[in-house]
Amino acid sequence: MRLADKTPRPARWRSPAGWPLRTRLAATMIALLAVLGLVVGGTATFYVKQSLYKQVDSKLHDARFALSGGGGKRQPGDPFRGSYLALNKPPPNVTKGSVVLFLDTSRQQVGGGLVQFQPDSTGPGGNEYGDLSATALAALTSVTPDDGAVSVDLGDEGSFRAEATEVTIPSGELAGSYLVVVGLPLKDANATLIRVAGFTGCVVLGSLLIAGWGGALIVRRTLKPLDRVAATASRVAELRLDRGEVQLAQRVPEADTDPRTEVGQVGAALNRMLDHVGNALEARHNSEMQVRQFVADASHELRTPLAAIRGYAELSRRSRQPIPDELAHVLGRVESEAKRMTTLVEDLLLLARLDAGRPLAQDPVDLTMLAVDATSDAHAAGPAHFWQLDLPDEPVTVIGDGARLHQVLANLLANARTHTPEGSTVTVKVGTVPNAAVLQVIDNGPGIQAELVPHIFERFARGDSSRSRAAGSTGLGLSIVHAVVTSHGGKVGVQSRPGQTVFTVMLPAAAAPAVPTAEHHTPYLPRVG
Repeated sequence: MRLADKTPRPARWRSPAGWPLRTRLAATMIALLAVLGLVVGGTATFYVKQSLYKQVDSKLHDARFALSGGGGKRQPGDPFRGSYLALNKPPPNVTKGSVVLFLDTSRQQVGGGLVQFQPDSTGPGGNEYGDLSATALAALTSVTPDDGAVSVDLGDEGSFRAEATEVTIPSGELAGSYLVVVGLPLKDANATLIRVAGFTGCVVLGSLLIAGWGGALIVRRTLKPLDRVAATASRVAELRLDRGEVQLAQRVPEADTDPRTEVGQVGAALNRMLDHVGNALEARHNSEMQVRQFVADASHELRTPLAAIRGYAELSRRSRQPIPDELAHVLGRVESEAKRMTTLVEDLLLLARLDAGRPLAQDPVDLTMLAVDATSDAHAAGPAHFWQLDLPDEPVTVIGDGARLHQVLANLLANARTHTPEGSTVTVKVGTVPNAAVLQVIDNGPGIQAELVPHIFERFARGDSSRSRAAGSTGLGLSIVHAVVTSHGGKVGVQSRPGQTVFTVMLPAAAAPAVPTAEHHTPYLPRVG
């Protein structure tokens, strides 16, 4: 019997612990590649950004010093030279889209703005200063000479690299100190960064897809030996190992037992375990066969002396010579115990023969007549009980050994009589279901303890005081029922609760492909008020 696995398991896709090994390996590889791609892509993007910003800063440096007009390198604090310092006219060397802002000592704008191209109807036109928004002015006026080249957000105008410097004009109309802030747009640089990041992301994503597909294929092929090892273990798990002679011929192929590999180590360990289990099962089977043979031989040999004991005891009681009452009582006890021991020996001998696979008779057996005869015998043995029959209109016939099937029903009725109080009702039902004939014995006694139900058909299984044993029992009756029914290819089960105990026997009909499970056969269960 296989027990259902009650161990709670996490949802497969919620916890990686529930993923197959190949999935976890492929996912781990893809995750590592993704991290590597992010690191490489991020590093490349950072390097490109630094290069582009360095180029913008170089142009910004040139534009800032172009305001001096001389184009030469000027040290901080040197006055401007030439004629290009115009507060309301961009110098020719400053490109369109740049920002030139002149601030006085109180950081108020005194000139400059956003360099824009203004066409002229009389000529080609030229660059002119445009107005800056309040957001842009606030961002630019916050730049100080100590900051160097910094990135500022000018709102609608976009992101700029800006740098501020202090200049002093010693004489002339514009004499005084000024703070000149020069800014160059980062639109082209940022667009390049976006293209680089997008291209890098696409390359990384494509690489991950290819690596994931290739990695899954490699992992699947690499773990093929493990699948074969698992298949071998599954085939062994499907074998019936609880009884009889077991041949563990399943082994992991030699190609999958290479100790140099992890899978080979698992395969070799499984083969060693199967060898050990096979040897243990063979030893267990030999021991069982010896015990069964001993039981069969002992039971067979005990029949003759027991018959002799009973015969001599009965002969003594029939003697014409007067026998003292005490001796007559002793002889009666000897005869009754000899009968009881004979019954036990017969039961053990029958079980030994069934265990040995002795073939049973294969004759048509009318279960309805068998139920009538067995119930009549039970009524004679237990007149204090109420015996009922529930039979179908048509006879129910199976193929089997009539004597053994009669013993099955007789044992079930004797069990009901023995373990229920006087006045209990015992009902015998006969019917059919698809592919099987059904025989049920139902009593309204105190029921069977729940912990005893799984072991009720084991040999020498005994109940507690809740089911009376006033008539005595060998503990083999229900085990004989199970053995005989199993030998006929059928199934037997029990359902019990206080006030109702149902033993169900299901025997295969002629050419039946399968017999339903007896414990789950509910249409024949009576209603208990």
